[in-house]
Parts: sequence; structure tokens; C-alpha cells
Amino acid sequence: MIENPLKLRVLTVNTHKGFTYFNRKFVLPELREAVRTVGADVVFLQEVLGAHEVFALRHSKKWPEAPHYEFLADDMWHNYAYGRNAVYPEGHHGNALISKFPIVCHQNVDVSVEFTEKRGLLHCQLDTVDSDITLHAICVHLGLRGGHRKHQLALLCNLIEALPKNEPVIVAGDFNDWLGKAQSVMAECGLTDVFSAVYGAPPKTFPALFPLLRLDRIYVRGVKDFSPVRLPNRPWSHLSDHAPLAAEIIL
Repeated sequence: MIENPLKLRVLTVNTHKGFTYFNRKFVLPELREAVRTVGADVVFLQEVLGAHEVFALRHSKKWPEAPHYEFLADDMWHNYAYGRNAVYPEGHHGNALISKFPIVCHQNVDVSVEFTEKRGLLHCQLDTVDSDITLHAICVHLGLRGGHRKHQLALLCNLIEALPKNEPVIVAGDFNDWLGKAQSVMAECGLTDVFSAVYGAPPKTFPALFPLLRLDRIYVRGVKDFSPVRLPNRPWSHLSDHAPLAAEIIL
């Protein structure tokens, strides 16, 4: 018996802690509405706040009672996981995944280098429910220093290579890879850049208002097909310092 292929849409966005560029305005409610319009089944979130006491008081009229990833999930994504990375006196932030599929288990792999720039790889195992496919989703936010990213990419490859070869993998997030060095490393891990495969290069995503740098990526392994999804500049260009990426993926 041949199963019907499972088609899903994914979205990745650096939320910039719910603020516009240069932290001028708190726009998390507007960001939630924009995320909802994409209709993604799985959303990869970077730099998402778990808590922040000072910002909560300063922006009390718009600040949600729930952690930002729960607020973004709302009633549309009933499953979510959070990987706390940076912790400070006012609160903490990290990566998160919100999903329409059940999250069977998750782990936040610490890939911080030395004592600066706390970073993690949030690995979630998803149950696709209507099929027997187990999907691995890894939300990534790599460091600003080239040497740190090289080390973190090696740890990411180790994680991916340890996964079952017959189970599909989606890796998405903010790679901070303006030099393009992650491309060859990810290819060696068997991953395909969704946008490079179609357009020849990753899209420019930073700064969102006038993108110049190719920082964000969506990679896949073990999927049947994929296609990039074009998102409009508005309203995204004023909702974060990063433009989001989306793709259709067939498992």
C-alpha cells in the first residue's frame, strides 16, 4: 500500500524578543498576527523571550502574561517546546518550536563557546499523526563569531548524523552566516538548502527593512520534495530585524 505524501509548511523567524529594529517598539501582538497568516504547520523561533521583568513593566499594556512562545502559539499551535539559552537577572530567552504536530520529545543542546553568547540547538521529534513518519526539527541560532560558528556547525553535524537515516530532518533558523561558510558544512552532513537549490543562493534576510546579509536558512534531509515560499516585505519588514523564511516540504 502506497501512502499519500505528507505536505507541510514551515516558517522560521528571529523574533528579536518581540521588538522592532533597534528595540524602538514592542510589536509581539502584530508579529503573532503575521505568523498566523503564513499558515505554517511548524514554526522555528529564535531569540524568543521566556521572561523579562523590566520589559514586562515597561510595556505592560501589550505584554502577554504567558511566555512569548506560548503567546505566539495561541490556539493555532497546540504543541510547543522552548530551549532556554541566555539567562540574565531580568529573565531569559532562547529558541522555540511551535507545532501543529505533537512533540514527542525535545532536547536543547548547549553549543555555547566559552562564557559568551549562550547558544543552543533545539531538537524536537515530531509525530506526524496521520502517517508513520517521525520528523526531526532542529531550531538553530548560531554565534556571531566565525570561530564559534565553526565549532557549533560541527556539533550540529554530529547531532544530525546520529539521527536515523530513514527519518526526515528539517533544520532552520538564524545561522549568522554572512560569509556563507555553513553551506559546504551542511552539504557534507547531507542537508540541502531549500532556497539555494532553487535560486542558487540563500535569500538576504538582514536587516529586514533593507536586507543585505544572508543569515537565515532552511535545510532539509530525507524529504521527497520542497519549494521555497515567497513572503511579502510588509508587514514583516517592521516586525523584527530579520526577515522570515518559509517553505513547503513533502515528506
